[in-house]
Amino acid sequence: MKNTLHEAYVALLKNELIPALGCTEPIAVAYVAATARRILGMMPEHMVVKCSGNIIKNVKGVKVPNAGEMRGIEASAILGMIGGNPDLALEVLNAVREEDVIKTAQLLETGLCKTEKLNSDAPLHIVVEMTAGSQSVEVELRDGHTNIVRITKNGEVLLDHNDKAKDEDGNSRYYPRFTLEDILDFADQVDLDEIAPVLERQIQCNMQIAEEGLRNRYGANVGKTILAQDQDNVEVQAKAFAAAGSDARMSGCILPVVINSGSGNQGMTVSLPVICYAKYYQVPHEKLLRALLVSNLIAIYQKSALGTLSAFCGAVCAATGSGAGIAYMMDGRKEIIEKTIINTLANVAGIVCDGAKSSCAAKIASCVDAAIMGYKMALRGNTYHSGEGLVKSDLDGTIQTIMNMGRVGMHNTDQVILDLMIQS
Repeated sequence: MKNTLHEAYVALLKNELIPALGCTEPIAVAYVAATARRILGMMPEHMVVKCSGNIIKNVKGVKVPNAGEMRGIEASAILGMIGGNPDLALEVLNAVREEDVIKTAQLLETGLCKTEKLNSDAPLHIVVEMTAGSQSVEVELRDGHTNIVRITKNGEVLLDHNDKAKDEDGNSRYYPRFTLEDILDFADQVDLDEIAPVLERQIQCNMQIAEEGLRNRYGANVGKTILAQDQDNVEVQAKAFAAAGSDARMSGCILPVVINSGSGNQGMTVSLPVICYAKYYQVPHEKLLRALLVSNLIAIYQKSALGTLSAFCGAVCAATGSGAGIAYMMDGRKEIIEKTIINTLANVAGIVCDGAKSSCAAKIASCVDAAIMGYKMALRGNTYHSGEGLVKSDLDGTIQTIMNMGRVGMHNTDQVILDLMIQS
């Protein structure tokens, strides 16, 4: 492997595997609002939050962390404006106080904040406008949950990175080359001192919120329901822990999650099943860390072809990654890992995203179940073959085809889902 690719993978993981408090879409809204308030320098009299359809979809049904029972774009924006600290990025609401929540509830009743749908080609796009007397501020974020690309105050441009929002090929984010062989070489050879702190944080944070979800009642209690079936079974544990983390996170739990591809649900799904298997089989810690490298990078590989937000459920990509990580950790053969990935994608690639909410936990459990089955099939030499649905003659072709189906083929589905959600 070339050293440049090695360095690119390390940098990518450090950039992707970061902590976030709560669902990343309402947090992104709060982050932009907190930034706008800081630049305005005073309490706004009016605020307009313009969001792309995918942001509206993912904020509608999920609780805002540190906000009690409040949900939605306007609650996220006002709480971020009142008590958010933009220096904390995706943990912007970590410093929120009880009086901030009370004030937010009061301001929601006044009509201070309005939401508008933003017509944009970017699935992840937020613009916050604030005014106070003669003062005005506009802050724009796109293509990344903390990627502020433009700031204006009183008509003066303070920041303009719109020209850097996409690379020269028109892609919203830059990714290095991905192949399974490259990822496995990297996982085998990398000096863990370069990346271990990031992975250790992922283990600590994501296990902590999963355990919280299993101890207490959150959402529909999917994780607790699954674990009650057989708490000594590793396959049940893998599904239950991943689901329980989502139960807690979708219900406003204030514990941070280390994300993957901009998503906390994906960050938990890509890591917790691997961790459960490692604990159950007493896998050496170094092997667990290397397996998490495989899991995280396989998930990012798929998302690099899919895009940030779409009608394609991201838990599919994350669970496929965790299946690959388990296969790497427990078996290690490239052909088993490859078949695990194909078997998982051929099974659950049609699951749609209808926003962030409590049922995400169930979708996660279903995807993890598919990944485990895909791995067990691979161990028996069973896999799906080229020409069967969207399966192609090689792994890369299969991934690109299925992600293209999600990005392009499900574009209209995404709009229909949003329209139906707004009608409710």
